[in-house]
Amino acid sequence: MLRAGTEGTMVISTMVERLLQLSRVVRTPLCIAMSLFALIFLTACASNTTQPDAVANLSPLMFGTRVITVDDVATLAPIPDLLGVDDDMREFVETYTGDLHSDRQRMNHLHQSITSNAILDIDYVADAEGVAQEVFHRGTANCLSYASLFIALAREAGLDANYQWVKVRPQWSRVGERVAVRLHVNVIITLRRGQEYIVDIDPLRPSETTGTNVLSDTDALALYHNNIAMGALARNEFDEAWVHSVRALQLSPQMSLLWVNIGAIYRVSGQHEDAQSSYFTALALNSRDRSAMNNLVVLYELEGNEEQAKYWSDQVARYRIDNPWYHAWLGDKAGEAGDWSQALMHYSDARRRDSEDGRLQYAVGLIYYQLGDLSEAQRFVAMAIETVSETGGMRHSELEAYQLQLDTIMKEQLAVLD
Repeated sequence: MLRAGTEGTMVISTMVERLLQLSRVVRTPLCIAMSLFALIFLTACASNTTQPDAVANLSPLMFGTRVITVDDVATLAPIPDLLGVDDDMREFVETYTGDLHSDRQRMNHLHQSITSNAILDIDYVADAEGVAQEVFHRGTANCLSYASLFIALAREAGLDANYQWVKVRPQWSRVGERVAVRLHVNVIITLRRGQEYIVDIDPLRPSETTGTNVLSDTDALALYHNNIAMGALARNEFDEAWVHSVRALQLSPQMSLLWVNIGAIYRVSGQHEDAQSSYFTALALNSRDRSAMNNLVVLYELEGNEEQAKYWSDQVARYRIDNPWYHAWLGDKAGEAGDWSQALMHYSDARRRDSEDGRLQYAVGLIYYQLGDLSEAQRFVAMAIETVSETGGMRHSELEAYQLQLDTIMKEQLAVLD
């Protein structure tokens, strides 16, 4: 499915038909999710950096009688060619794009040939990791491996394609003591005239996201190793988990949540001091890293250190209260229960913490719409449109959804007046 506007961002969605205004969205489960103990599969870049020496000096992993050191990583976790193409892939690109001179046409034909049931037909599978060549021949992918495949083929076709990290709204547990962080990667293609297309095997609803940023190939490769590490950890294969986690850090030591992940590996292997050190490294990179804070709570609870556990639990609570998306989450829960007055109260709390976020403004407009206050609904949806138009960062199709909602409200107002 291709959506196009006059200019700006355009969206190619491979698995979702978006319907506008309180829409029903049919989609598969999110590509990547965070576990109870904040094990992150895909992560954003922290704003600070850390010295490569910190990775080189990581403590060995010790379990049973086995010891694995950083020096072993090069042998045990070789770096793959994430975007490499073989002769079959080159032939595929030549067959479906070779006679096309327009970059827009090449992109369209490439997308159609990849998604067509009669041609490549890539299926979404949440744990289908792999490099581009593996995905091409296997036929299954998750969001990261699909992005690798599309980027590899797109670049072979002469297109400017890059990884894009999609920031997803955090989700809290019912008691608010654990944060579920969902992270997602897709592809952004920039054409010669500056128009942008987004390719996504598992698109998210606009209400689920808070922004995007471009990822480098190196960061994507770090995420590839990190996904393998977290999958191995889930299987209690600590050695594989550790070496791939170290490899991810060697590639992108500035990613704070990679330090959280290796800390989790140290913790479950019983190396609590090394786990603690890793969590504090993450916090040195990003002082608001809630995953590191949560993991410190878990660690200190395991050790029976009630004072430190309470301290970090209080820090998490403080972060939660200060975070507008926590209050938005409470509003969502109230809306799910049909209590729109309570939902409005929570979203008002969210807006007090971030009054300039267009998504929050739009949500307030929808709540007023549910409450039957069409005047306020119109005001807030119009405000959201103005905000996102001025600040950018929103897909053209999402802005269209806002405008369609506004048109719906205005038509209902006219009907009431008649």
